[in-house]
Amino acid sequence: MRRSSAVALAVVAGLVVATGAWLLLNRGSADESGPVAMDRRLPALSAPALDGTVASTALLRGKVGVVNVWATWCAPCRREQPALARLARRYGDRVAFLGINYRDERAGARRWVGDEFDVPYPSLFDPSGRTAVQLDFPALPDTYLVDASGTIRWWVLGEASEQELSRLIDQLLAEGSPSA
Repeated sequence: MRRSSAVALAVVAGLVVATGAWLLLNRGSADESGPVAMDRRLPALSAPALDGTVASTALLRGKVGVVNVWATWCAPCRREQPALARLARRYGDRVAFLGINYRDERAGARRWVGDEFDVPYPSLFDPSGRTAVQLDFPALPDTYLVDASGTIRWWVLGEASEQELSRLIDQLLAEGSPSA
């Protein structure tokens, strides 16, 4: 019994190391902390929104965008949500925000965006997780900053600070829309 537990632990540890190495090799360059630079096309995502309409990444077309994957059961998501809502209000029409509610129940997620945090942007409802998986994200929360051409330029794994997101958004706005 002990031998099988040790083997299982070794396999899990190997998977964790392999996943970390894969992320570093396939995500871009990063310093020890902070966002990871990327140069990857944002996939076309479309799903029912929490309000019952259909929403998609087409909302970001031609604008700097912020895509945040979140869930009501995710403690870091809860801590960062007020900052995301403030940023969406501050940048207004200059920046498009889109949430992806990952593997949640609709009623709880609707309370989150309405009553709890008054989120001013749509969130795709993704109870199966199939939509968010198209971003290849490893954990929650996960935030992607997209330039006006639809390229993911920054990826922030884990809880993002308001200051960090604001700096990255300002940088993308200052760069303008790259020529196609």
